[in-house]
Amino acid sequence: MRVLTGIQPSGDLHIGNYFGAIKQMIDAQNTSEMFIFIANYHAMTSLQNGEKLKENSIKAAAAFLSFGIDPQKSVFWLQSDVKEVMELYWILSQFTPMGLLERAHSYKDKIAKGLSASHGLFSYPVLMAADILLFDTQLVPVGKDQIQHVEIARDIALKVNNEWGEIFILPEAKINEDLAVIVGTDGAKMSKSYKNTIDIFNDDKTLKKQISSIVTDSTALEDPKNPEECNVFKIAKLFLDNEGQENLRNRYLKGGEGYGHFKMYLNELVIDYFKEIREKYNELLNKPSYLKEVLDFGASKARKIAQEKMQKIYTKIGL
Repeated sequence: MRVLTGIQPSGDLHIGNYFGAIKQMIDAQNTSEMFIFIANYHAMTSLQNGEKLKENSIKAAAAFLSFGIDPQKSVFWLQSDVKEVMELYWILSQFTPMGLLERAHSYKDKIAKGLSASHGLFSYPVLMAADILLFDTQLVPVGKDQIQHVEIARDIALKVNNEWGEIFILPEAKINEDLAVIVGTDGAKMSKSYKNTIDIFNDDKTLKKQISSIVTDSTALEDPKNPEECNVFKIAKLFLDNEGQENLRNRYLKGGEGYGHFKMYLNELVIDYFKEIREKYNELLNKPSYLKEVLDFGASKARKIAQEKMQKIYTKIGL
């Protein structure tokens, strides 16, 4: 089973990235053919500072490796190192109806949140379709907000196949219902765009500040609290097994503790869980030549597959 996933280097990675996607990538390395890329082209929809994008891409590479991505098991590369994806993006654009993109929920949501209405943001699903279809992807792990983008990729692939024959495999979205939407500090989906994240590689002081900013209600310290409606509890559950969740739930229901206590507990959970990962990350940041070597190795494998796919397409379109 060939599985493909990518993540934008548009800022520091947060726990929503990890539990929503990265952990599943790592777990799947022994059972699937994993294709993992740093989506720096996609990141340009929200980040146009070249130096910052380059810096973030290096940080993302160090982070992925510290999380446990194995470049020997997985194909791991920087999106812009495989130029064929942009060529396919343009070709697929010829098969993409405007109405299909105009119905994209993610575009409307991001515009409503204040992002500029650029062509890049509008055509984002076409580039995502190129990422997926270029590598004959069978399965795409996504959150609920990205299901429609996989469906768009399928729609485009069907149009191409109807015109040229069976060129593309039709991908399927894979959803983990328990982790499809991870709440941020304000209760909405955790996202860099919404500035509501808990960032994994922050220093301890900044991490504590982010956790302290989690929105809670005004229930008094001595009163019982509803854990299922508490953003702190929803995030803490990610780090706990069933017994741990039940113990924390009972603390909420018992009363006698304020939300500040639960935030301190969550802060401890985050630091303990990511301790070794954060140490390895800082170590890898001091090895830029090694990071480049790993990305080049992955790009060479991805490029070979991409070039073979494009050769089949060239014969159909006359290039």
